[in-house]
Amino acid sequence: MIEPILRAQGINKSFGAVVASKNISLDLEVGEIHALIGPNGSGKSSFIRQIAGDLKPDAGQVHFNGLDVTSLSVAARARMGMGRTFQISSLAMDYTVLQNAMLGVLGRRGGVYRFFHPVMRDDYLLSNARVALRQVDLQDCEKTRTADLSHGQRRQLEVAVALALQPKAFLMDEPMAGLGVEGTHALVQLLETLKQRAPILLVEHDMDAVFALADRISVLVYGEIIATGSADDIRSNSLVRSAYLGEET
Repeated sequence: MIEPILRAQGINKSFGAVVASKNISLDLEVGEIHALIGPNGSGKSSFIRQIAGDLKPDAGQVHFNGLDVTSLSVAARARMGMGRTFQISSLAMDYTVLQNAMLGVLGRRGGVYRFFHPVMRDDYLLSNARVALRQVDLQDCEKTRTADLSHGQRRQLEVAVALALQPKAFLMDEPMAGLGVEGTHALVQLLETLKQRAPILLVEHDMDAVFALADRISVLVYGEIIATGSADDIRSNSLVRSAYLGEET
């Protein structure tokens, strides 16, 4: 039996009297998209931050690729192959598309973010960054300043930066946020192809996208997972409908 690439066990996190994570256990299998959904304020982003390493759980463990990474930093987890995209863009807006992709390669290699003049002559960085841009169909935009991209293209670039890490898994926090119908459709198609390269733990509010993409869905309410199953399982779960989906339908 193939072990999950990612496993969170008994994750607990509180901020004073506010419980953000209550004994959360969740895993991500090879070749799947596992969506995490829930109302605003249910603790989804806090949980993703604990998986990524920039928020330490009060209790519980995170295992990635067979290793306990609970005490490791964000950078260490990224070098191990944990690729991440953010709810709010983290791209360097004044850099070109190619330079942003190269930052992803630097992150994988563990290099210091040096000045770009010598770095731009580094064939290893250039070739790997261009491979990532081709995978998201941005190869014709490499000289474009990132601030001049459309919102949808910036989402594609975030995926390219994550791909440059050669990830073993993706963590994606609301990648559809702010996209129109066409942009969402394009990103859904991209994520569907990506999951065979690296499985995706997806936090998303767009229920049409979630039900189109997810192999499994977990529902988080008040910091606690109340159900996990297929899209059909979640749609038909009366507890989920009353706690969350009823708001959306």
